Amino acid sequence: MGYLNSISGLQADGAPVSGGGLSQDGKFGYGYASCPGKRSSMEDFYETLIDSVDGEIVGLFGVFDGHGGAQVAEYVKQNLFGNLLRHPKFITDTKSAIADAYNHTDAEFLKSENSQNREAGSTASTAVLVGDRFLVANVGDSRAVICRGGDAIAVSRDHKPDQTDERQRIEDAGGFVMWAGTWRVGGVLAVSRAFGDRHLKQFVVADPEIHEEAVDGSLEFLILASDGLWDVVTNEEAVAMVKPLQDPEQAAKKLLQEAYQRGSSDNITCVVVRFLASLDNTTDQQ
Repeated sequence: MGYLNSISGLQADGAPVSGGGLSQDGKFGYGYASCPGKRSSMEDFYETLIDSVDGEIVGLFGVFDGHGGAQVAEYVKQNLFGNLLRHPKFITDTKSAIADAYNHTDAEFLKSENSQNREAGSTASTAVLVGDRFLVANVGDSRAVICRGGDAIAVSRDHKPDQTDERQRIEDAGGFVMWAGTWRVGGVLAVSRAFGDRHLKQFVVADPEIHEEAVDGSLEFLILASDGLWDVVTNEEAVAMVKPLQDPEQAAKKLLQEAYQRGSSDNITCVVVRFLASLDNTTDQQ
């Protein structure tokens, strides 16, 4: 299996796509599962990439949930991590490199011929593993959750227009938030940050919120998923489902199947990264 697994999550017959891999240094394994669910179209994309930068093994994982079409999510999948890996401060100042890569990717998309659909956009929930730390960045309502010491901990925040600080930012920029079935920016968009969305770009920014965690013996695994999972499965339920499954691909497939069986009406994409140091510690203690 190659270290780059990056298709849209849809086989020719509409069946779920899944796969996985292991880092060259054996420190983490990953798995993914993706399907259109009950939708006739597929707007979810994902990326799983292991590379070496300045002699350091790095892992990059992302879930991208498109709206108004698949083109923005596909563009972000194809360009975000490349832009990040080329950033001169990727190793020395990873946090600022991630913020720059998000905004640069958004700006480049908006300048491209692909951006003629003014209402297309995408979320992004990404995790970057560098050495003994990992950084989660988020735009929109895809979500990252970790299991640390047996506990489920959200390490990203869903960007919704009715959050006090998000509403204030939008109104300060001259926009408005109103109820239209749910709270929406300009009465249109149900997320307050996204790539693309040219018609709302003044208010719907691609500035990521970034959270850093240490990779140590208490960190067991990470789940990245689109809202097709989180609409019907709580953070705690997701962690409980993954906990007994050592194979991250099987864990991602379990989450997808559970969301589908619970009636999720959206595309469903899950990425699970298992940190193998925590398994070693468990073995050592026995």
